Amino acid sequence: MPKAIWNGVILAESDNTEIVDGNHYFPADSLNREHFQESNTHTVCGWKGTASYYDVVVDGKTNKDAAWYYPDAKSAAKNIEGDIAFWNGVSVEP
Repeated sequence: MPKAIWNGVILAESDNTEIVDGNHYFPADSLNREHFQESNTHTVCGWKGTASYYDVVVDGKTNKDAAWYYPDAKSAAKNIEGDIAFWNGVSVEP
């Protein structure tokens, strides 16, 4: 089962991830929410839409904008709308 891990803590875990552009997108209900804080960061992808970000917080350490999601994905990416992907040192293990 794929797991997203940072600083030794499992951030998300699910058998129902979608892989898009090499990234595992985890269902929102698979997150350990206590480790996520809304960020004001947004970026735009031409075919997926506008991404929103979370800061990941573990043991008082913050990984800025380490998780992102598309709250209102474009039609080509509706399959990942609301799902969360990771980067910036967060490892995804099978």
